[in-house]
Amino acid sequence: MRTAQLHNKSVLLVGAGPMSVDYLKVLQGMKIKTTVFCRSKKSSEKFKKITGVTAEHGILSDHLKNYSSYDYAIIAVDLENLFSVSKTIIESDIKNILYEKPGGITSKEIFKLENISKIKNTKLFIAYNRRFYASVNEAVKIVNKDGGIISFNFDFSEWSHVIKTLKIPKVAKKNWFLCNSSHVIDLAFFLGGLPVEISSFTSGKGNISWHPNSSIFTGSGFTKNSTFSYHANWISPGRWGIELFTKKNKIILQPLEELKIQKIGQLESKNIKIDNKLDLKYKPGLYKQVESFLVNDHKSLCSISDQKYQLSFYEKISGNIFKA
Repeated sequence: MRTAQLHNKSVLLVGAGPMSVDYLKVLQGMKIKTTVFCRSKKSSEKFKKITGVTAEHGILSDHLKNYSSYDYAIIAVDLENLFSVSKTIIESDIKNILYEKPGGITSKEIFKLENISKIKNTKLFIAYNRRFYASVNEAVKIVNKDGGIISFNFDFSEWSHVIKTLKIPKVAKKNWFLCNSSHVIDLAFFLGGLPVEISSFTSGKGNISWHPNSSIFTGSGFTKNSTFSYHANWISPGRWGIELFTKKNKIILQPLEELKIQKIGQLESKNIKIDNKLDLKYKPGLYKQVESFLVNDHKSLCSISDQKYQLSFYEKISGNIFKA
């Protein structure tokens, strides 16, 4: 049924970088009519060399004036251009847009796009593809069978020694929590529910030059149905992870693409077999995310309004206001 719903869709894919290559692979797998657009001839030529597909290039607003029949747009440009490109697409009256996480490099950008999308009556979603991992889908099935989550915790530790060498804008590093750590925190709250109350603590001020406010993060709180805690240390060894607790099982996502379970009365956790064929063929989570977007199944997608609401929690947890 979902496959039938994909017929006769037209998609504008904006960007010609690695993420666009991944999106095109998915769209080709779905046999979706896709137009790829980027800014420069150089990017277009590189994209064609990798994919065999010609990306049109030039001024985006001019292209949109000439081609106004797109049903959907997917935006996969770099962080510094995410806001301006998304704004242009929204104002072009394309009504269904999926754009790359985190939806803006600052809170101000996210607030502005949310406001414009409301004015233009646009359905605008942020591409948190980890919500659509096969491991996450299986974890949700187990949670539902067990009667729900009663507590959860998560770790969003980052490798600061690697991040400091990345050639990206200073504002992206300053707001690294929003630009990168929010990937795992969004998933944790997607699974366990949004906080009703939260207590957050940070330390390690000055330990990291590009993120001077904090480098160690701890806290806890509760949602409508469960309690949660978190810990992350950006100057010590660590990795992303989420643990979900039900009355019957401890469900472990670490790495997030894999699933382990520890049952009551057992000391060891065991790997759970998952149907991850799509996650192996395509970038993990991407196929199911794009499919949900194109068939207008929005229940697992992160809307721009959802992201705006979550910003208050993100700023509390990070000890940072996401400014330019």
